[in-house]
Amino acid sequence: MKALQPVYRGVVIAVAIIASGCATILNEETQSINVTSSTGEAFSFSVDGQTYEGPSIVSVKRAKADKFIVTETEGCNKQTLVPAKVDSKFWINILTGGVFGSTTDYSSEEMWAYDANVVVSCKN
Repeated sequence: MKALQPVYRGVVIAVAIIASGCATILNEETQSINVTSSTGEAFSFSVDGQTYEGPSIVSVKRAKADKFIVTETEGCNKQTLVPAKVDSKFWINILTGGVFGSTTDYSSEEMWAYDANVVVSCKN
C-alpha cells in the first residue's frame, strides 16, 4: 500500500492540472490590443466605456462578446469591430485535457482572444 502512495499523488496532481484548464493557466484575464489609425495620425477612441488617445495599446477584459472601438475623431470610422474568437490554446486543451479543462476555460472566459493589432480606418 505504501508503494502506491506516490502513484496516487501523481494521479491527483495530474487531474488537478488537467481540470484547471490550459487557456485559464496560460492566458490572463485581460489582453493587450494595439490600436492605430490607417493614416498614422492621432485620434480619440473608446473601448468598453474607457476613453483613450491613439495610437495606443489598450488592455481589454477577455469575454465571449465582441469589442467595438468607437471613435469621435472626424474622418475616422465611428465603430470598428474587434471580434471575439476562441484562442488556439483552448483547442490544444481539448486534445490534452479533455472535457474538464475545456469546461474551466469556457466558464472563466479566458478562452477568448482578440486580434493583437487593430487599425481604425481614417481619411486624410
